[in-house]
Amino acid sequence: MRSKKNLVCCGLGILLLWTATVPAGVAAAGPDATMETLNRIEVLDLNTAAVIALAGNPSLAAARARVMQAAEVVRQAQAPYWPRLDTSASAARVDLSDRSLEERFGFIPGFTTDGIDNPENYYNVDLTASWLIFNGFARRFALAAARYGEKAFSAAHFEAQRLLLSAVTFAYLQAQLAQENIAIAKADEAFNQRLLEEARLRYNVGTGALSDVLNFQIRGNSAKSRLIQEERTFQNNLISLAALMGVPKAGFPDRLRLAELAPTHPQELTEPQPAELVQTALFLRPDLQQSEWFVNQAQAGVQRAYAGYYPSISFSATYEGERRNDIGFEGGDFGSTVGIGLNWNLFAGGLTRAQVGEAKARLIELERVRDNTAIDVASEVKQVAIQIGAAQQQLLLQETNTGLVQQQRDLVEKEYKAGVGSLVRLNEAQRDLTVSLAQLALARVALRLAWYDLQTATGQIRDTFKQPGSTTSD
Repeated sequence: MRSKKNLVCCGLGILLLWTATVPAGVAAAGPDATMETLNRIEVLDLNTAAVIALAGNPSLAAARARVMQAAEVVRQAQAPYWPRLDTSASAARVDLSDRSLEERFGFIPGFTTDGIDNPENYYNVDLTASWLIFNGFARRFALAAARYGEKAFSAAHFEAQRLLLSAVTFAYLQAQLAQENIAIAKADEAFNQRLLEEARLRYNVGTGALSDVLNFQIRGNSAKSRLIQEERTFQNNLISLAALMGVPKAGFPDRLRLAELAPTHPQELTEPQPAELVQTALFLRPDLQQSEWFVNQAQAGVQRAYAGYYPSISFSATYEGERRNDIGFEGGDFGSTVGIGLNWNLFAGGLTRAQVGEAKARLIELERVRDNTAIDVASEVKQVAIQIGAAQQQLLLQETNTGLVQQQRDLVEKEYKAGVGSLVRLNEAQRDLTVSLAQLALARVALRLAWYDLQTATGQIRDTFKQPGSTTSD
């Protein structure tokens, strides 16, 4: 248990250090700063999109505010360790009725109200110092619980960053996929347009058929239809990405474009090691760290509940002045009181015992939640590792198949132009190539997304995206 706590503390320290290294201008970015940054960019890459999202996403800013609230709760828990100093002043005008005067002074022989000042003014000032000396360690464990709560909210902030980066990578890669599909549709349209022009030339000189001209017109229109659909998908993905990045009105500048989908990197074809990755996830995952801090907070809550069995001892001192009819206080108007008080509850109907039982039950609950979170983390990592293996096989197979389809389409085109191949066969070959290229782009994005999912599952995704100008290697 001790080693696990040390790992969690160390992991949170690393995350706090990462946050401290973020440039102040980026960390405090608002809508205006976000647009200013985007206006300087022509090609938006994934790293830049992630950095902007970390700085500008409103939900993440709200998470940072919750951490600040938790820090103030810690300061509130520290306050009872200090003496308390209070001052008060009052002024009163007392007008007694004749009946009240008679009841108070009527026993005096020859009593009359002529010699009594009525009404009278009373003035009072006092300065009181109090200090809680001991309360069964309640304030000690209240402070510990507040500190654990602050660390839990910090971990929750890092968890929000982890999930945000995962959403940004998904939206960006989906937009890149749509952008790639746009290029494929344009290439298909250009192919059919080129063959349409050749078919018209042959038809005009009487060596070609009208059906060929109509065929390529139909195929070209189909390509245009797919292009419209992919452009709509691309724009929708851009809107989603802009919203995640905190871009005002969820709209990018018109001239901004995304980076092209990069070829598969050899590192993406390496085999993941689930056992090592699970250990990394148990060390870095913010949600697991948050569960651990909640357990520590509950442990402090149990000790705080036990404080009800102990007495509380406090010291107080008061310096008080009282004067009638005249506010001009003098030294003779002041007196002082100094005392030490002890308060010890002997019986409250089992209240303290019930509070201890409640705190222990909460501790058991949070320990089980933590254990279940650790199981879920390990399960998630292993499932993503399997997903990567399948995506790698599909990508390699699709790369090979696309090369074959491309070669086949080129041969069929030559045969058609030579008059030995059918138009139907050319249509099939071109359609197969278009479908294969789209599947290749999908397989490439699926593999890349699986790797980002693995980084998300292990908690490493926050280290994947670096600040502009960072010299740290990926």
